[in-house]
Amino acid sequence: MLRELLERDCLFSFTPAQLADPATIALAHDPAYVRAFLDGTLDPRAMRRIGFPWSPAMVDRTLASAGSTLAATADALECGWGATLAGGTHHALYGEGAGFCVFNDIAIAIRKLQKDRRIARAAVIDLDVHQGDGTAAIFAADDNVFTFSMHGEGNFPFRKQASRLDIALPDGTGDQPYLERLCGALPEVAAFEPEIIFYQSGVDALATDRLGRLSLTPAGMMERDRLVFASCRELDVPVVVTLGGGYSDPIEATVEAHANTFRMARALLTRA
Repeated sequence: MLRELLERDCLFSFTPAQLADPATIALAHDPAYVRAFLDGTLDPRAMRRIGFPWSPAMVDRTLASAGSTLAATADALECGWGATLAGGTHHALYGEGAGFCVFNDIAIAIRKLQKDRRIARAAVIDLDVHQGDGTAAIFAADDNVFTFSMHGEGNFPFRKQASRLDIALPDGTGDQPYLERLCGALPEVAAFEPEIIFYQSGVDALATDRLGRLSLTPAGMMERDRLVFASCRELDVPVVVTLGGGYSDPIEATVEAHANTFRMARALLTRA
């Protein structure tokens, strides 16, 4: 639905994702875990923690999701920003998946940039309503990656990890306090002087979201994105936008909010 909506805008160019190389995925994950998932021998308990049943199609979907974020990263380096209609799978840790996340596409892309010596410092702005625990854990000992997560304090995951900057919000938080906390945090990201920013742009903070438990309006969500992209533009660094979560009822509210994120990115980040 999101792709079809954005196609009707006639503003974006769409390219099917290539499957990520397992060796690239293993830059951010335990190679034994990667192999077990790909060949279908992962412990059934580990698959239950992920939440999806294993299948060859699931393998292709997972590899394509990581591949799309790698491609968006290449676009960002070339054009100033890139985006994927997937990704943001921030609950995947080094040696296991969780919360419908198998591999952590953001971590994979950053590790690839580091391996290729394309960047020295990266930042992750994660505004999905669920904490980016996997991303935080993978980069916990890496002083060259700034992880920022603003999320619901009482929401999944119930065992939080320590990001470089965490802001935990109470249930029912609305536009004004949300945006005030975000405005206070973005200068900390800027002070880190990242050379690239990954934006996990989940829209499950909407009041209509079945799982979010926060109370943002569509206008508040658009202002959230505007603040993030304006800050990135001021820093003049490449930006990679990943989809993240969204579970509104009706689902059309999620689709429109995701679309607005991409529209805002295009309006504020596209080079003249």
